[in-house]
Amino acid sequence: MLFDGVCNLCNGSVLFVIGHDPGAQFRFAALDSDAAWGLLKECGIRCALPDSVALIERGTVYTRSSAALRIAKRLRFPWSLLYALIVVPRPLRDSVYDLIAHHRYGWFGKRDTCMVPTLELRSRFLT
Repeated sequence: MLFDGVCNLCNGSVLFVIGHDPGAQFRFAALDSDAAWGLLKECGIRCALPDSVALIERGTVYTRSSAALRIAKRLRFPWSLLYALIVVPRPLRDSVYDLIAHHRYGWFGKRDTCMVPTLELRSRFLT
């Protein structure tokens, strides 16, 4: 899971996923990190992604609402039920996602630096 490392909403989302990820299946990296760029290049992505969460599954990169819903699908019940929203047409889902993404710093704030994981969580973060 690739995320905006300075966004408070994004950091809160990472912590939420960690707390609801039954098998510790997710690994995390800030979108602008070398680890993220390396993974994206392996998947054929050579340019910066839009303000978005991204999920890489088996070499496929999912962004925006598709990434968020695929992440939810793998979380503990009842959060996995959110995946049902995948039936909503992607342009509509992404427009809601984009509205939140556009206002996330104003609504939730921004850090000066990327989140530093605790020693306990460090193995879940790619460097």
